[in-house]
Amino acid sequence: MTRRPIAYLCSEYPAISHTFIYREIESLRKAGMTVHTASIHKPTNLTVMTSDEQMEAEKTFMVLSQPLPSMIVAHLHCLQKSPAGYLRMVGGAIKLLTKGPKSPVKALAYFAEAGILLQWLHRLGITHIHEHFANPTAIVAMLIKTYGGISYSLSVHGPDIFYRVDSAMLEEKVREADFVRCISHYCRSQIMRISELSAWKKLHIVRCGVNPDLYSVRKEPQNAIPNILCVGRLVPAKGQHILLEACRFLKQEGLRFQVTIIGEGPDSKSLKEFATSKELNDIVTFTGVLGQNTVREYYDKTDLFVLASFAEGVPVVLMEAMAKEIPVISTRITGIPELIDHEHDGLLATPGDAEDLANQIRKLLVDSSLRRKFGLAGREKVISLYSQHINNLQMVKLFKEECQTS
Repeated sequence: MTRRPIAYLCSEYPAISHTFIYREIESLRKAGMTVHTASIHKPTNLTVMTSDEQMEAEKTFMVLSQPLPSMIVAHLHCLQKSPAGYLRMVGGAIKLLTKGPKSPVKALAYFAEAGILLQWLHRLGITHIHEHFANPTAIVAMLIKTYGGISYSLSVHGPDIFYRVDSAMLEEKVREADFVRCISHYCRSQIMRISELSAWKKLHIVRCGVNPDLYSVRKEPQNAIPNILCVGRLVPAKGQHILLEACRFLKQEGLRFQVTIIGEGPDSKSLKEFATSKELNDIVTFTGVLGQNTVREYYDKTDLFVLASFAEGVPVVLMEAMAKEIPVISTRITGIPELIDHEHDGLLATPGDAEDLANQIRKLLVDSSLRRKFGLAGREKVISLYSQHINNLQMVKLFKEECQTS
């Protein structure tokens, strides 16, 4: 096992919608690795996070929270330590004017962030960075690599990054990385599509996971009226408007149920107006953003979980619900069919089709035995393929075998 420290770099860490990254890092540390964390931005919604996440935020290096004098000192450090490396990093930033973001402002920002992070890495003796999502933060990692002495790896989730391959410089990020962790076969196939054959050997499937002990089997809820739960940011990609439309159909049929939507985002106003216009306010509750401890309480009270997404990687909230033996319904997109086997451990609907989604929800609303069947099979799927305990050890193995810290 590698004893050298590594860094996890995120755009925002910890984040309310990315608690799986926090859990992953926890697992690596328990396995004996030394993992330091850095975040470009300060986390939002910190007050509703767990006390452990709040403590993690205090220990995380916040790049853009550094005062201007410290930023200047960091770049002077990098220049003095290796003038040639610093000039290579300058050259890498200049290339961003003609490829990738093609923005002087962004090129300057990434360069500034790279210098600040590089000093921090040197101070801690870190020679490898792992970055989640392959987003713009990975460009910062690429610039740091040009300096010399620091390698990086990626976790790629998708699907947004696959829609902007050129501007995101995904091919370049993959080519320069020591290894790439893909969260699903779908994800790996999309990277294979844009990569040279020689790069395929560095693509490894390591699924995200949940702790089946933390997300233990809930007691069967004794709701007089079935409760439907949806957890996710209120954004177009999550398809919550389709969920509400499906619920309108079911309400018109005379079916009785309640819907709870947990999350916040730019679609909040539109969704609430939609619920009002469709006369759904008596059955729909919007909670806003909630911390993980509170979300687990809602899991324990729900009868079924629905995610009507248009674009996803493989949603961890589905794994959490399945681990608690909650029957789940989602859509046939990207990597979700790898998690949910239709009519075996859950149900899948056609994305964007409110009538089909209503049909799938109806099956579970009227049949408690089917809910129980899918709930049992769902937990079995999570334990076998999506357990944090197993999958995060695969990350330990990758860091040992593939990156330069071994």
